[in-house]
Amino acid sequence: MPAPAHRPVVRDVVFVEGVRTPFGKARPDGLYAATRADDLAVKTVRELLRRRPELPAERIDEVAIAATTQSGDQGLTLGRSVAVLAGLPKSVPGFAIDRMCAGAMTAVTTTASAIGFGQQDVTLAGGVEHMGHHPMGFDADPNPRFVSEKLVDSTALVMGATAENLHDRFPHLTKERADAYGVASQAKYAAAVAAGQISPDLVPIAVRSDAGWGLATADELARPGTSMADIANLKTPFRPGGRITAGNASPLTDGASMCLLAAGDVVDELGLPARMRLVSFAYAGVDPEIMGYGPIPSTERALANAGLTIDDIGLFEINEAFAVQVLTFLDHFGLSDDDSRVNRYGGAIAVGHPLASSGVRLMTQLARQFEENPDVRYGLTTMCVGLGMGGTVVWENPHHADYSGHTTTHASTTTEN
Repeated sequence: MPAPAHRPVVRDVVFVEGVRTPFGKARPDGLYAATRADDLAVKTVRELLRRRPELPAERIDEVAIAATTQSGDQGLTLGRSVAVLAGLPKSVPGFAIDRMCAGAMTAVTTTASAIGFGQQDVTLAGGVEHMGHHPMGFDADPNPRFVSEKLVDSTALVMGATAENLHDRFPHLTKERADAYGVASQAKYAAAVAAGQISPDLVPIAVRSDAGWGLATADELARPGTSMADIANLKTPFRPGGRITAGNASPLTDGASMCLLAAGDVVDELGLPARMRLVSFAYAGVDPEIMGYGPIPSTERALANAGLTIDDIGLFEINEAFAVQVLTFLDHFGLSDDDSRVNRYGGAIAVGHPLASSGVRLMTQLARQFEENPDVRYGLTTMCVGLGMGGTVVWENPHHADYSGHTTTHASTTTEN
């Protein structure tokens, strides 16, 4: 009997394509009030296959889909159930994953690890969060020992309270700076929409309301034209006289995202585009009561894993759960509040943060910015995570002259919907 053919143990992992739904308000009158969460994820899978007809569906080795609340229309092993609902061959397996806000990011790094280790060739990874159907913490039952045995501070289980704690820890990061950051996020997002930099990555979604059927083609949450005066006196729901408001925090959001990953040699074989190459990733834990600090140690680890420094990073996509969390990151690494490399399209304060799906939004936006900026070699996506964690992924730009990946297909993937 001949010896089995072995795949190489270490391979390039390429981000081929990413899409997301328009993000909607998590309210009874929001875009997706009458839409199932799993159907949002199904639409993103179908759109990826539509955009990449050169990929035979049977070549997909895994579907990993994250959700923070895995019940109801976000339950039933999402990866597998969405694969079946999307019409993938029954031979394609799938699983669900939860790392709270970094769910989709973890779906990417988990399946990318399998690709890099040579056990899989092509995967779909993403996340969905219907916060209108499943409010944050819905049906959760935190063990009372967390607080009674002082394993965490009593504020650790309320994300807005952890953001207030960051303001306490770093008093020079004032409410005024956080408000200014929030206003800037709205302005950058509005400019990106006007420039046509957001819509190419959106999947139109048929939606139903009391008025009948419609088509969601744009994000619902942004507040263009927001000024400092507009948000100066908003309520501080997490603390009387606090600093966290709706003007400097991400809104409650419904939405889904999905991406296609493949080994570098498979990208060449099938003629797929290489939009980014995964260089390194890391997750780290911090005190849960300062949850927003997590991206700092995770970024330090990811950079060390890659043999890079913060100065090597030309583009940053940082999830804006709260403005103070981003400011803490910028302050630690010596970056200015308005650094032009950071969140060029705006961020979650403007577009929304459907928890487990946001990681792939960050990646998809970074991929598009790589195409626009071939002079930038490295970028990163990073986010804070509930219960005191951070996650960071470092990416390389295939359009850069010194690109070190082994793939040869560097075609642009701008797609008309």
